Amino acid sequence: MIAAILICGAATLSFYLTSSSDAHAEENDDAPQQVKSTELIRTSQSWDGVELPDYLQGRPELVAVKYEFPAGQKLGWHHHPVMNYGILVQGELTIIGQDGKEKVVHEGEAVVEMVGTIHHGENRGSKPVILYMFYLSQEGQQLAVQHPEIPLE
Repeated sequence: MIAAILICGAATLSFYLTSSSDAHAEENDDAPQQVKSTELIRTSQSWDGVELPDYLQGRPELVAVKYEFPAGQKLGWHHHPVMNYGILVQGELTIIGQDGKEKVVHEGEAVVEMVGTIHHGENRGSKPVILYMFYLSQEGQQLAVQHPEIPLE
């Protein structure tokens, strides 16, 4: 079931991303219009190689969030109690685990976040980061738990 949800979310965002570039093709009346589908990711692991937990029991609540990180901005330490994944549509985002492990996500790439592991994100680039995240949650469940007691360096 999770694979279907992940694929549907990625396909939806893939369609969104390609539709904006396809708008230029519409200017050429002779160009045939076709829907293009590209699978961006299929995995059962988060970006750090850890297996994702079993899917929650009960009624799911799917949440989509758009994040915008100004250049130089850091997001505080936090962890996610629910599975989530997303697509970076602009810029470059560095995710840092509390153990010091880093993952740089580039424009157009998909990322599966850590679940239950404390981490934070930084925009070390010169332009804003735009990130669409999809959470597989349940009603009343927090998407992220902040850890303000851990200082950012």
